[in-house]
Amino acid sequence: MTDPVVLISEVGPRDGLQSITRTMPTTAKQGWIRALASAGLREIEVASFVPPKLLPQMADAADVVADAIRIPSITVLALVPNLRGAEAAVAAGAHKLTLPVSASRAHSQSNLRKTPEEAVEEVRRVVALRQDSPRSFGIEIGISTAFGCTMEGAIDEQWVIRLAVMLAEAGVDSVGLSDTTGYANPAQVRRLFRQLHAELGDKAGGAHLHNTRGQGLANVVAALDVGVSTFDASQGGLGGCPYAPGASGNIVTEDLVFLLESMGLDTGIDLEALIAARRIVAEALPDEPLYGHLPEAGLTKGFHYARDASGARP
Repeated sequence: MTDPVVLISEVGPRDGLQSITRTMPTTAKQGWIRALASAGLREIEVASFVPPKLLPQMADAADVVADAIRIPSITVLALVPNLRGAEAAVAAGAHKLTLPVSASRAHSQSNLRKTPEEAVEEVRRVVALRQDSPRSFGIEIGISTAFGCTMEGAIDEQWVIRLAVMLAEAGVDSVGLSDTTGYANPAQVRRLFRQLHAELGDKAGGAHLHNTRGQGLANVVAALDVGVSTFDASQGGLGGCPYAPGASGNIVTEDLVFLLESMGLDTGIDLEALIAARRIVAEALPDEPLYGHLPEAGLTKGFHYARDASGARP
């Protein structure tokens, strides 16, 4: 199977589950991840390696990663806040690590108890860990609150780009931009990602966008316009950020796939199988609201996938 034109990185098992109070059973998480992979998701962020007392929802991170890496079709991501978390994630077998670095100083202190500059130094330590490790793994950053912050308001765009350059120079593989609090608008998305590509070239990463204020998919289209080809999304719109007030509304994976395939952009994902995977979440978390227009309205009459011409679907 050839690579998709647009890569969707599913973050529900990490971002989604750590943002709700109820804990999904480990076996249900593992089944959900396998169902997502069967639907054609190529990259899944499955866990966060943080102290269980802070996020008990992620206490089984090592077990979840160990099971996920047995799935041959996916890249397994883990979020790590620091070197200790990175060591644990690497020991569990994660293929790629993502580290939180925030452009907002207030959010950085709330989330990591570090300044942004101190967070960059922590990233350097993880890069050094990779250099000394017998096993290779990827390191990526999504700059949080890149488009605005509920605690600080507007964030200086030039500071965001300077921070991205600092991270690229620290040795990470890619640096993307995250609309952690749902502040972004399409004009801003185009402007910042153009600058990011101009400064970082092939180290410019993907977009993590929220639909908190209803602009999530509009911002996806804006990002596509300037060459972004990787997008985070969460099944059922689960998640947000527990350390940023009002940071709800992850883009719904099902709606994003439908948007992209309708535009003729191959994602490699089977929508019927993806919608079926929601049942695992609904059964394991029966009181948790799941969002999405497509799961409620269904596929349009005559809908066809972008790769139909070749006949190659998941």
